[in-house]
Amino acid sequence: MSQQQPLISHLLELRNKLLRAIGSVLLVFICLVYWANDIYHYMAIPLMQALPESSSMIATDVAAPFFAPFKLTLVLSFFIAIPYVLFQIWSFVAPGLYKHEKRLVVPLLASSTLLFYLGIAFAYYVVFPVVFGFFTSVAPDGVEVATDISSYLSFILKLFFAFGLAFEIPVAVVLLCWAGVTTPEELKKKRPYIVVGAFIVGMLLTPPDIISQTMLAIPMLVLFEGGLIAARFYSKGESEEDDEDDSTEESESSK
Repeated sequence: MSQQQPLISHLLELRNKLLRAIGSVLLVFICLVYWANDIYHYMAIPLMQALPESSSMIATDVAAPFFAPFKLTLVLSFFIAIPYVLFQIWSFVAPGLYKHEKRLVVPLLASSTLLFYLGIAFAYYVVFPVVFGFFTSVAPDGVEVATDISSYLSFILKLFFAFGLAFEIPVAVVLLCWAGVTTPEELKKKRPYIVVGAFIVGMLLTPPDIISQTMLAIPMLVLFEGGLIAARFYSKGESEEDDEDDSTEESESSK
């Protein structure tokens, strides 16, 4: 019974953390839902600027004018609430971490959130104008470009997630080197394979065009190099020494 009680208490705590995280997303959504149409219009600006003057977006589904802005606002609410969601995750796992792990996790959570936002901003302000300008310019004669609002929403959300996750590469590199899975020197030796892998990932995560693929692969390679620089400050040996120091402190305090 004594073993079950801590397990139940941890599950209850996890439930409370999840409810708080979901509640934060819903709270942001309630605050933004009134401007759902304005938010969708803002997200559609890169495409609207690339379309000919006589063209406009269309809705092929009856409920699309309502559900497309609604869905976009919900996803945006999750993006905005990410710092609080990560804080709830951090507060749940923090008691089981060593001191040196806590010192590492906090900067990683902050940097991963910032990098995710930077990836979304890069997709919106840099990639979208180029990609939409290219797509509309290569349309055959006699074909009127009129994008469905639901299809456009699926397209931009896919790119947002792709670039947001791709910009987390420095965090992944630091974690791998810190955990002892690899080292910066080993990753440097594998750089040619990583270059090929970046373009393959860009091909899989982006639409089937060379422009968006390249515009995702190049930032990934730049961020990889940045991750190598940051990873030099972390090593497996330092982690083990900190573990020994922490265990020594705990044993002395218990005495």
